[in-house]
Amino acid sequence: MAKSKKVSYISVPSQIINSLSSSSLQSLLVSPKKSSRSSSKFFSFLFKNPRLWFLAFFLFGFIAMLKMGFNLEPLIPFSPNPCGITQSQGMVSAGSLSSHLGVKEDGEKSEFWEQPDGLGYRPCLEFSKEYKQTSLEIVKDRTKYLMVVVSGGMNQQRNQIVDAVVIARILGAALVVPILQVNVIWGDESEFSDIFDMEHFKRVLANEVRIVSSLPSTHLMSRPVEEKRTPLHVSPQWIRARYLKRLRREGVLLLRGLDSRLSKDLPSDLQKLRCKVAFHALRFSQPILELGNKLAERMRSKGPYLALHLRMEKDVWVRTGCLPGLSSQYDEIINNERKLRPELLTARSNMTYHERKLAGLCPLNALEVTRLLKALGAPKSARIYWAGGQPFGGEEALLPLTREFPNFYNKEDLALPGELEPFSKKASFMAAIDYIVCEKSDVFMPSHGGNMGHAIQGHRAYAGHKKYITPNKRQMIPYFLNSPLPEAEFNRVIMELHRDSFGQPELRASKAGRDVTKYPVPECMCNSTSSTHSML
Repeated sequence: MAKSKKVSYISVPSQIINSLSSSSLQSLLVSPKKSSRSSSKFFSFLFKNPRLWFLAFFLFGFIAMLKMGFNLEPLIPFSPNPCGITQSQGMVSAGSLSSHLGVKEDGEKSEFWEQPDGLGYRPCLEFSKEYKQTSLEIVKDRTKYLMVVVSGGMNQQRNQIVDAVVIARILGAALVVPILQVNVIWGDESEFSDIFDMEHFKRVLANEVRIVSSLPSTHLMSRPVEEKRTPLHVSPQWIRARYLKRLRREGVLLLRGLDSRLSKDLPSDLQKLRCKVAFHALRFSQPILELGNKLAERMRSKGPYLALHLRMEKDVWVRTGCLPGLSSQYDEIINNERKLRPELLTARSNMTYHERKLAGLCPLNALEVTRLLKALGAPKSARIYWAGGQPFGGEEALLPLTREFPNFYNKEDLALPGELEPFSKKASFMAAIDYIVCEKSDVFMPSHGGNMGHAIQGHRAYAGHKKYITPNKRQMIPYFLNSPLPEAEFNRVIMELHRDSFGQPELRASKAGRDVTKYPVPECMCNSTSSTHSML
C-alpha cells in the first residue's frame, strides 16, 4: 500500500492578510509580466514547487508581523477617551518620545523640560549638640503625653501633623499617633495608618520624639488638658508657659485646631525637625505608594510629563470670591451661592471680582493655564497629568486645555479597571495618589495656591529643586485681559515675567513668616558655600 504524502500547512494570522493591499496579494498570485526570460523561468519554477511558494509566503508574513510589532504602542491602561477626547487625540505622538530627550517634534532642543540650577543645595539636617543631648532625656520620659486631633483635607492634615511633632518636642512629651477628624465635606473616616506608614513614622523620629500608638494604661484615667483653639503664630516660649505646668500635673494634653498656629520662625533645630517630619517621616502607606508609583510610571513610560494642580472646583470659586469665566450662566450660579453663604468667602470681602483678579487672588481657569503653558514653551505633544477635584462646568471647563494638549490624563484615565475602587470613597487616599504622581513629575504647576501646591513646592526643592512653575498672576493677568500684543511678543513678555519662577533656590530669609517646609533653604539645605554649622 502506497504511503500517503503528508501535506504541511502554514498558519498566517488574519491581521497580516488584512494588512496587505489587494495589489500586494495580486502580485503574489499572478506572475508579473517581464521581458526577461530568466525571470519567467524563476516564477514558473516557483509555482511548480509548492514548498518554495509556502516558504516565500511565510517569510513575507513574518516580515509584515515584525513591522506591525514595532509600530505597536506599549500596552498602557490609558482611558480610550480621557476627559472626553477621542482615542486618536489621546494617543501619544512620536514627538512625546522625542521630548523625553529634551527635543521638540521638529528636532530642536526643547527648553520646557530643562530643570533649574539647584546651585548645589542638598538636604542638610545636622542638629546641634545641645539638641542631641536633650533628645536622650525626652525619648526616655514616660510622664507626659500629647494628643492631637487634625482636621481638613489630607495636605492640611500633613501640616498639622508636622506642627504636632514639633510641639511634642517643645514640651518634651511623647506624641500619641494623631487622630484624623472625620471630614464633614467628604465623609472620609480614614485613620493615620490608612494614609501614612505608621511604623516608618515612629522609626524615623525615634531620636527626636517618642511616638506611641495609644495612651498607656497609666494615663487612661487622666483628665486631659484640652485646648480647642490655639492663637496664631505661637512661639515655643508661649507653648511652654501655657501648657507645661498643667501637662506635668495631669500627664495628658489634648490639642485641636492646630492649623497653621505654630510660628513659622522657630529656632534652627526645630526648623530642621519640621523638615525631617515633612520630607522623611511622613511616608504614605504601602497601598497608596504602590498605586501612586504605578500611575507615575505609566505617565513617564513615553517621556517626561507635566503635572497640573487645577483649583477649579465649585467651592474654590465660591470661597475665593472669583468667577470661572465659562459663561454668564455659570458665573451667576457662583454669585448666587456666595450670596446664600457669605461666610464661605475666605478673605477681603470688600474687593470686587475684577479687583481680586488683578491682584492675582483668583485661580487660573483652563484658558489662562493653556495660554501660560504655550507661552512658556510647552510642546503640543506634552503629556499632562492633572490633579484636583472635578472642575465646575465639567469637561466643558477643560476644553481649552484638552484641545491644545490632547495627551491629558488624570488618575481615572490611567488606572486599570478596579484599581481605584478600594479608594473611591476616601478623599484622603485620592489626594495622596495625586500628590505622588505630581511630586514625581518633571514639571509641576498649580493654578492657584493652597496646601498641596505649597507642600509639593517644598518637596521638589528638597529633592534638588525640580522644576516648579509659580504663575506670576499679579503681573501677567493684565496682559491676559487686554493684550493687543502679537502672539510672539506676548510669549516673550510672559517668559520674561517668569524667568525667576521655575523653582530656583529661594532663601527663606527673604520670605519672613513663610513655612520652612515650603522654603527649605537655608535651614534644611546647604551647599559648599554654606556655613560649617549647616553642613552634614
